[in-house]
Amino acid sequence: MSRSNQTSSLDKDFLITGFPNFRDQESRRYLFGAFLTVYLFTLVGNILLIIIFISDRTLHTPMYILICGLAVLDIAITTNTVPSMLVLFTFGYRVVPFAACFTQTTFWLGLCSAEGFLLALMAYDRYIAICNPLHYPNLMYNRHIIKLMAYCCLFCFFCSIVTVAVLARLSFCGPNQIIHCFCDFGSLLFLACGDVQIANYVVLVIGMSVLLIPLAFILFTYMKIIFSVVQIASAEGRMKAFYTCGTHMLVIFVFFLAVSGELIAVRIPGTSVDTRIMILIIQNVFPSLTNPIIYCLRTKEIRRSFIKTLKKLRLQVNNDRHQYC
Repeated sequence: MSRSNQTSSLDKDFLITGFPNFRDQESRRYLFGAFLTVYLFTLVGNILLIIIFISDRTLHTPMYILICGLAVLDIAITTNTVPSMLVLFTFGYRVVPFAACFTQTTFWLGLCSAEGFLLALMAYDRYIAICNPLHYPNLMYNRHIIKLMAYCCLFCFFCSIVTVAVLARLSFCGPNQIIHCFCDFGSLLFLACGDVQIANYVVLVIGMSVLLIPLAFILFTYMKIIFSVVQIASAEGRMKAFYTCGTHMLVIFVFFLAVSGELIAVRIPGTSVDTRIMILIIQNVFPSLTNPIIYCLRTKEIRRSFIKTLKKLRLQVNNDRHQYC
């Protein structure tokens, strides 16, 4: 790309238009209220999980470190997109500079990919705990799991930066309207001028890698887990093992169902633009909203710690009230 094209692209602003058929003030008001509610519930649920983890030292184990990491990722994923969407619904449009738009896309790709790899790490943790319990303390200790989480995040953001760098090298000389609620990769690629075939191939290879590698690993580990659980002699032992994995399997199902739903919707002929946008947004916010609910409802250690934290807070409030009186 020539120097003049690079300069014009870097100086370019994108216009985020939102839903094509929901631009009237009343529709935008409903959308603002719905997504603000979802965002606040997501923040409260995931921050509560983090507070429970920090305040209860008995939860400072690899499995709960992974759950805490998932809560941090969920907060980051929704914070990367939902606040900008709320601004869009308030004013009806949003002008975004070139650099800011590509930064949001980079974080969107990197964070979503990191969540998939984190779920794969959680599957590995359950695999070691059930299939090799005697080696678990040597293989899965806190410092090691934190290193693995860091490596996964670095790898995912490296892939994200490479993907966006390939896109940024293209020229954006045509229309600047992004028919979406935030800067996503597909919308930016649609606006690019010239031959985008190489960019499509690069994106396809990297995208399939960060999606299929964790999915294949998760399926492999759970096949091994199921095979090991079936061999457990007592029915009580089998139920305990399945219940331990059931929460994680439900979280995995929600995440990959949301991702596959977005991929399928894009390829169904006749699907409206509004429907595709909504499905992509749901894929972005729904797992972050449901994950803390699933863990709080299905993990008795977290429920017990939550009740203990509430009792401490109530006791602290009562003591402060007595001191004030």
